[in-house]
Amino acid sequence: MKRFLILFLFTFQGLLAQVQFEARVSKNTLGLNERLRIDFIMNVDGDNFEQPNFEGFKIVAGPSQQISQSWINGRSSFQKIYSYILQPDKKGNVTIRQAAIEFNGQIYKTSPIKIVVTNAVAQERDPNDRPQGQGSETLNLVAEISKTNPYLNEPITVVYKLYFNNIGVTGFKELAKPKYNDFWNQNIDIKQLSIEEGTFQGQRCYFVILKKTILYPQKSGKLTIEPLSLDIGVQLPTNRRDMFGQQIVVDDNKVVSAGAKTINVRPLPETGKPEGFSGAVGKFNFVVTPSKTSVKSGEGLDLIVSANGTGNMKLFTLPKPVVPNALEMYDPVHDEKITTSLAGMSGRISDKYTIVPQYKGKYIIKPMQFSYFDLSTGSYKTITSQEIAIDVLDGPMQAEANSTASAAKNIISKTDQFKYIKSRTTLVSVEKDDFYGSDLYYALLLSPFIILPIIIIAKKKKEAIDGDVAGNRIKMNNKLAKKYLSEAKKQLNNKEPFYIALEKAMHNFLKAKLHIETSEMSKDNIRELLLSRNANPESVQSFINLTENCEFARYAPASSASIQQDFDKAVLIISELEKQIV
Repeated sequence: MKRFLILFLFTFQGLLAQVQFEARVSKNTLGLNERLRIDFIMNVDGDNFEQPNFEGFKIVAGPSQQISQSWINGRSSFQKIYSYILQPDKKGNVTIRQAAIEFNGQIYKTSPIKIVVTNAVAQERDPNDRPQGQGSETLNLVAEISKTNPYLNEPITVVYKLYFNNIGVTGFKELAKPKYNDFWNQNIDIKQLSIEEGTFQGQRCYFVILKKTILYPQKSGKLTIEPLSLDIGVQLPTNRRDMFGQQIVVDDNKVVSAGAKTINVRPLPETGKPEGFSGAVGKFNFVVTPSKTSVKSGEGLDLIVSANGTGNMKLFTLPKPVVPNALEMYDPVHDEKITTSLAGMSGRISDKYTIVPQYKGKYIIKPMQFSYFDLSTGSYKTITSQEIAIDVLDGPMQAEANSTASAAKNIISKTDQFKYIKSRTTLVSVEKDDFYGSDLYYALLLSPFIILPIIIIAKKKKEAIDGDVAGNRIKMNNKLAKKYLSEAKKQLNNKEPFYIALEKAMHNFLKAKLHIETSEMSKDNIRELLLSRNANPESVQSFINLTENCEFARYAPASSASIQQDFDKAVLIISELEKQIV
């Protein structure tokens, strides 16, 4: 009887106990490379635990379950905990949604928790956060900047290196791409990743150069380069060995970041700045060359204005020649032959003007001036071209042409006095045929009966075509996909040019549809803009995965079948997004 009474008391107390089910996190703000612990705690033995989908996070460990029960001074307590270790996948505000349990036929849910994920932060390696005490692993991502206090439009380079030691790297993916706001930037292609030996903080290790970028600051003051963050698959050594004596390694993922960098850009000095300075910075030669100096009236010649050397070749304009009114000058044809390396831009730019003389004579094209800021001396330099003389050999003189034109208006020669009077006469009958009953009359009379059916049939056909909204949308989507992907299709048999063209096609599609620039194409910004335009989340994720795959596929072996699959996938994704975006 006593046992039944105790059992009844337990049951009655359980019925009276208030059910508590809540979620607790180790922190509400964390860096992209940090981890988060979340515990789902209940004071009853609930059933059918449903975890949230943890969107924006990757589950590193869990769920682990803990149960504790105690009886103190006649009062019992019970606690069950489901624990997870999470790794954020992206920056921004992320919400961990509700978890649920069932108890006595009722459903209980936790409250949503908002988490703020910031840029990756510098971390001290926890000596306990490694397998079995190896303690000598190195994994660091470093952004090496050639100069931190450049002049405006002076080139600087950023080289991203991954240092590692006593650790195996199995692969990586970008979590956050660096943003170069207020910089003109261009990536330098790395044809093949190679492992080299070096030192990091005085310790010998290996490194891989992952990315090279050349930057030209377009604004003075303090500019920030947002960090590159990577999720790296690694193999960590342990103290255990297998039956053959080989050291056992365990697979894991690590998030590393190069950290934000600040560049202090100096403005170009105002002292000594020439009046016609257009922003050229570097070291240049300036030449003005005519294709010929002796021409006939109405015969054209080319005047080529060019600058060559090293510097911000794409970021300034060449001076425009001033010619006499007797020389008709047309708009120039611009040409660039520029190569970009870690040393900066170098090559030649030119404007070719076509000039057509109208009158005989000798005409002078005045000297032209080109100014640039020389980084080696820290001063402005001006180059002046030679004076050019154009000799027009024949044709009317400008004064004679003007007087002849005015005289021709007022003087009529004697031989031409009666020229307007015809010497032969053609007689035409004054009696005209009646319009009524003519062929034209009957043709016009019957034409409405012929034209109206044609118009009705054409209108019905057009309405049928316009009514087929889905069909028209599909046709338009396919046309757009083919338009953006035509260049990639030409390179199906060449892996690297194909993926370069495919990536450009995807970027051009975004520029056309979202009206954004290349500097705004971060993964988070693309996802946010596409979702705000009612794009399907699965299509958005497929689009982002394909753009990321383009960069890695250039250096990985690929078959013609996989290239064709990527092309077909791009056509499908662009068509789907075109249908979804409003």
